Amino acid sequence: MKNIDQHFLENLIEDQSFINWIKKSNRNDIQYWNSWISKNPEQIETIELAKSLVLGIRFKETVIDEKKIDKELQKALSSIHLKSKPTLPIYKQKKSFISYGIAATILIIIGLFLGLQQYNTTTVHKTAYGEIINLTLPDGTSVVLNGNSTISYDKENSRDIKLIGEAYFKVKPIPSTKAKFWVTTNDLKVEVYGTHFHVNTRDEKTDVVLDEGSIHLVLDNGITKKMIPGEFVSFSKNTENITHKKVNLQVPYSLWRDGTYIFNNLTLKEVMKNMEYTYGISTNFKTKELEKKLISGGIPNKNLKICLAAIEKSANVKIIQTNNTLTIINNN
Repeated sequence: MKNIDQHFLENLIEDQSFINWIKKSNRNDIQYWNSWISKNPEQIETIELAKSLVLGIRFKETVIDEKKIDKELQKALSSIHLKSKPTLPIYKQKKSFISYGIAATILIIIGLFLGLQQYNTTTVHKTAYGEIINLTLPDGTSVVLNGNSTISYDKENSRDIKLIGEAYFKVKPIPSTKAKFWVTTNDLKVEVYGTHFHVNTRDEKTDVVLDEGSIHLVLDNGITKKMIPGEFVSFSKNTENITHKKVNLQVPYSLWRDGTYIFNNLTLKEVMKNMEYTYGISTNFKTKELEKKLISGGIPNKNLKICLAAIEKSANVKIIQTNNTLTIINNN
């Protein structure tokens, strides 16, 4: 193990910006320290030791105690061979160096393990196939999470959400602080103060429909979009295709949250794609003509068998289910 810069180590564990980086609680600090570490790889051992100390110290504490910091710091530093002692024979110096290095490495590993175990601040909500759940976040925002979907956020900041799948948000405004609310997907970031909107990340793109209020979108390519109620925006970072149009809110895109899919002249292929994502099934069409059949109206979505029966009636087709595969044929 290389020599540890004691002065730098002490500064690190008392630096709130560095602590924010460890906690992942401040975007600017995270960006700064990630950049700094990439430019100073020779300091990685000091960084890791400081990180393990901070995590270890915060094992049961909500506020860092300076006395505990000093105690843990001195304990760690005492096990690191900073300077060789000239009075010792060379072979003993080598043994001491190796022993202290191993001890310090073990300290780091244990500290990181315990810290990660006890300092996991991420909250995750995940739905099973066909499951719909209603959530209320710590800030009062309500979320309806569709089947086969996940949202996650830091326990200390529930207004910064990561979404995979499909969800409907009713964001609670906080007028006193004008605190923003973010929803981040693989393609874009939704920025809002308080409003109602629907986000769908299926099919390698993100669709956003605004019901109420106003929102800003920051697309992965850097383009920003402002939305007003009744607008639909779709973007894929893979193809960079952007769609921005008005839609009919009388037939909401998010009625699935009430247990019904609403389709307005949607092809059977697109309808079945919704089934695949929600229920984890695959679909085979016997002919290309079947894929192009159009469906309009409401279809119950809380029960797969009832849902498929409604699709059969609406599209005048027959659906044969074998395990998790659906085969669609003409209804002769």
